[in-house]
Formats: sequence, structure tokens, C-alpha cells
Amino acid sequence: MVEYGKFNDIQLDVLKEIGNIGSGNAASSLALMIGKTIDMAVPRVNMMHYSDLAQALGGPENLIVGIMIDVSDDLQGTMMFLLQKEFTHEVFNALLGTDSRDFSALSEMDLSVIQEIGNILSASYLNAIASLTGLKISISVPAICVDMVGAILSVPAIKYGDIGDEVLLIEGAFVGRDDKEDITTKLILILEESSLALLMGRLGVA
Repeated sequence: MVEYGKFNDIQLDVLKEIGNIGSGNAASSLALMIGKTIDMAVPRVNMMHYSDLAQALGGPENLIVGIMIDVSDDLQGTMMFLLQKEFTHEVFNALLGTDSRDFSALSEMDLSVIQEIGNILSASYLNAIASLTGLKISISVPAICVDMVGAILSVPAIKYGDIGDEVLLIEGAFVGRDDKEDITTKLILILEESSLALLMGRLGVA
């Protein structure tokens, strides 16, 4: 049985390659969505303890956009994208022609845009996994939350706390956007241990 916190270097390299493929797919899809050229740096893949996760996301009181998707069929678990406010501002501005956005009062249009971002990102990553493994993977409608890091992370911690104290963290960066500072996205993937073992087996690194 493959366990969280016990990945070897080969297994982490395979997960990094999945993240790389998923990131490329996401960048292409988002570029079409907002009509701008988007590149992505090679993602960093790490196993991280829950107690360190909030700090890695800017501290427990940092306001972020969380998009959570349930994963079902051959794999069971949860995928959560944590987006900087700057990232969502960028997409809002490109799609809606606005210069700023107040996250204290999101409209139905705003939520629809964030939901579509969630669909694009989750499909990009999970399609990469499905194409490499032949597994059937389905996703739920994204659930959206704009809150402090500590509050957002409490959801997967409660739901999957019995699996272990560590999660898989994939950090990506959108680059090459008119010399602006890179905008990072962070993906947390939590699979049930039987699903994790199945995934590693299909990838040949169990």
C-alpha cells in the first residue's frame, strides 16, 4: 500500500510530470478563455504536513479563493485549487473588462467565472492523469469559497483527516504576462489510500 509521506523520488518525479502536463493543458485553456498568451513554469511537487500548509499559503489569515472538486469513479478523493486574489483579478479584468474586484460581495457572474476556472483547471490535471493511466475519473461541480486560508483548509482536514497528516501540494506559476510578477496557483490533491495505490500501480511506480 502506498502511503502519504512515504513517496520515493521516482514516485514524486512521476507526480511532477503529471503536474507539468496538467499545467500545460491549463495554461492553453486559460489562454483561450481570456485571449492572452499564458505560459507556466515547471511545477513544484511536495508532500506537506497540514501544520505547514497554511504558512506556505501566506498564513492562516491570508484571503484566497478556494475551488474544491470531488473526484469519483476509479479514483476517490478531493482536489482543491487555491488561487491568489491577483490571479482572479487578472481573469476578471480580461473577461469582464473591470479594473478591480471587491471579494466581499461576489455577483452571480463572478461566481460563474470562478466556477469555469475551476472546471478548466481540474479537467486539465485529471485528464492528464486519465490519459496516462487509462482510469475513468469524474469530477463534481466546483464548490467555491472566498475566505481566509485557515478556514478553507479546515474543510479537507476534517473530511480526510483520517488518511494522514500530509497532502500532495503542486505549486505552479503563470509567467510571461507583460513583464508582470508571476502569479502562482496551488493545487492540493487528496486521494483515499486505495485510490493512491491504484494510481501508482497504473503509473508503474507502486
